Amino acid sequence: MENKYISKRAQKIVPYTYGEQPKDKKYIKLNTNENPYPPSPRAVEVIRNIPADIYKLYSDPSCKELKEAIGDFYNIDANKIFVGNGSDEVLAFSYLAFLDKGDKVIYPDITYSFYTVYSSLYEVEELINPLNDDFSMNLQGFNQDAKVCIITNPNAPTGIALSLEEIEGIIEKNKDKLLIVDEAYIDFGGESAVKLIDKYDNLLVVQTYSKSRSFASLRIGFAMGNPILIEALHKIKDSINPYTLDTIGIKAGAEAMRHKEYFYECCNKIIATRERVKKELAKLGFQGTDSKSNFLFVNHNKVEAKEIFEKLRVEGILVRYFNKAKINNYLRISIGTDEEMDIVIEKLRGIVL
Repeated sequence: MENKYISKRAQKIVPYTYGEQPKDKKYIKLNTNENPYPPSPRAVEVIRNIPADIYKLYSDPSCKELKEAIGDFYNIDANKIFVGNGSDEVLAFSYLAFLDKGDKVIYPDITYSFYTVYSSLYEVEELINPLNDDFSMNLQGFNQDAKVCIITNPNAPTGIALSLEEIEGIIEKNKDKLLIVDEAYIDFGGESAVKLIDKYDNLLVVQTYSKSRSFASLRIGFAMGNPILIEALHKIKDSINPYTLDTIGIKAGAEAMRHKEYFYECCNKIIATRERVKKELAKLGFQGTDSKSNFLFVNHNKVEAKEIFEKLRVEGILVRYFNKAKINNYLRISIGTDEEMDIVIEKLRGIVL
């Protein structure tokens, strides 16, 4: 219903639909791609030891400690790093920093649905590059008249990853565009394009702490790229909210980045569980993509995805069902612990066999 006090933008926007977070009972929650393992114990200890007096002060708007830790991990200078309140905010700031009203942005038809929301919100024209029938990326399809190209790698919800050579091929053929590579799931089997930021000034790599570093609740995201791109992001941030990250996020995020051994241990456990579950689901009649993320994208050869989704929910297991063209018979199943996935496999056996 229209209201004279509400902007036309707010009245017409269709917001992002996030995965359900029910509280009615305890679920095995495999619908939002969270990490099944706790964050770095060293980072948790940092949180416990933050002096109470710090909380009366504003956090460091430069996020110096966090940027230096990220820079040390990736061996890049801090002036090539931007940090924000989750990668969603970093992406939102990217729209404001690199696109004007009426500009064109291109991304696949099946990908992270927030891109479409941002395009509508900021009045940017979206161009669509349809995925191939096997859900692989149409690499030539990005050669359209757009100012910005966005690629999620590995893609969501398909989990398919592009190689670094394929990413570079897209950059080489689209040097008139800014390429934003959203690497939310890169640590589960892909190769980061951060290695290319010194070679190409039209590349921005965006990552998050929500998946591989188990800090979804802290809301930490970051971008890496040419200092000119990073400065543009800072201008937007400092024009909206200089203090996008609190002191807890800065200090715990820095320690989590420094705790490399724990990071690799958790990623490797998730990868091993994912590959095991792929094989177990295949025995039950499921087919899926070769996911390199912390989730599987599957359908069944006899039972409809919606039916499986609903029956799993009754059993206390949440997975993601997308009622959208091309993927409305697929489920996205986040990878939990081995114990959780054993329960899922057993429940699926009872549903599909």
